[in-house]
Amino acid sequence: MPNLKTSIKDLRKSKRRETINDRLRNRVKRVTKKHSDLLKQGNTEEMKKNLVNVYKVLDKAAKKNVIKKGKADRLKSRLTKNLNKLAQDNVKTSKKDS
Repeated sequence: MPNLKTSIKDLRKSKRRETINDRLRNRVKRVTKKHSDLLKQGNTEEMKKNLVNVYKVLDKAAKKNVIKKGKADRLKSRLTKNLNKLAQDNVKTSKKDS
């Protein structure tokens, strides 16, 4: 336990920041997991709606330095690529049906 007054304040501040960062990190995990679950279901319409929310959360986390900007960009790219791949597969299968 810190003895100095400034150290006590610093500890309090770091605990507060830790909870805020954890909350944002968990939000990123929850949103990306939801997106991957929609991918497994093959629900492209819901994925498109959810992608806007995913971008928003990832950009906010990168802006607040909870995750690095490159990681946010990489995740956005991968999730979008998966959505486009799924949409393309759906177009191919609908052409085969007719």
